[in-house]
Amino acid sequence: MKKIFKILVWTLVVAIVLGTFYMLWKKSQPKEIAYDIITVETGDIENTSVATGKVSPRDEVMIKPQVSGIVSELRKNAGDLVKAGEIIAVVKVIPEMGSLNAAESRVKIAEINFNQITAEHERQKRLFDRGVIANQEMEKAQADFDKGREELENAKNNLDIVRDGISRKMAQQSNTQIRSTIDGMILDIPVKVGNSVIQSNTFNDGTTIATVANMNDMIFVGKLDETEVDRVHVGMPIKLIVGAINNHKFEALLEYISPKGVEENGAILFEIKAAATIPDSVTIRAGYSANAEIVVAKADSVLRVPESTLSFSGDSTFVYLLTDSIAKPKVFDKTHIITGISDGIFIEVKEGVEQGMKVRGNQKL
Repeated sequence: MKKIFKILVWTLVVAIVLGTFYMLWKKSQPKEIAYDIITVETGDIENTSVATGKVSPRDEVMIKPQVSGIVSELRKNAGDLVKAGEIIAVVKVIPEMGSLNAAESRVKIAEINFNQITAEHERQKRLFDRGVIANQEMEKAQADFDKGREELENAKNNLDIVRDGISRKMAQQSNTQIRSTIDGMILDIPVKVGNSVIQSNTFNDGTTIATVANMNDMIFVGKLDETEVDRVHVGMPIKLIVGAINNHKFEALLEYISPKGVEENGAILFEIKAAATIPDSVTIRAGYSANAEIVVAKADSVLRVPESTLSFSGDSTFVYLLTDSIAKPKVFDKTHIITGISDGIFIEVKEGVEQGMKVRGNQKL
């Protein structure tokens, strides 16, 4: 019994030793490296430059008052469509006391003069009717009467303008009525009824009553890095991707490239502008952020492989062609190729491989 037990113990020890050696041998053997296999295919490649910016109306006008005063009435709201000449707001003039006093005094003087001229005119008319005075004297009296009446009317209009900012004679052209200067949509009305406003003058831009823009003529305004600006030119087609509108790309045409760059965060950027084509079925709001894709190079139906399959030696480019898929490990042949344009993912292959060939990709994990 003891003999059988000893045999079992030694057998177990030998099995453990042999198993240990086998495991060590197994680990010492080189592992087979597996790679993804990529098929050479045909496809389109576009090399693009991307500019970030926003979509804005081409014509955006700030409406400012021509008189200072207080907003007494707002007849339009943001988002309303207006025609050129439509009244947006009305401003009530707060007169300056010195000017008001002078205007009132001028009216009183004009009334005194006119009363005197009227009396003289009546006397001359009676004398003329009796044939006492000549026609020439009557014409002079009539001219003096007309001038006096006109002077009184002008003085009253001036008083109305100083006091109210509007005269009865020129009511339709009053500066107190703030009108739109273009056809378009009101984007913003930053004032409220009761706000004081300042007129536009040499020393002050004036208070903005409203901002009006033509929303049927939109442009993309963005900035392009200095490393990309030499690759684009005026007249190139652009695809606009608006962040607020999913699954939509809009056509645009590059129409301006700034001749001077601006430094931002250590990079030199150049402003570009492109005329956007927006369908009537899509509503674009002013200020939407957008990206512009500018196609600087394009190749249709060319052989291509992923850039990850390439390897480099000096100035030469290579791929590893699969020559034996049955062997363990698979056999690859290093092959020189000539490449073309790239879109950052795929690269064009001009020479060295043919469609359907298989090349080595990334190592499998």
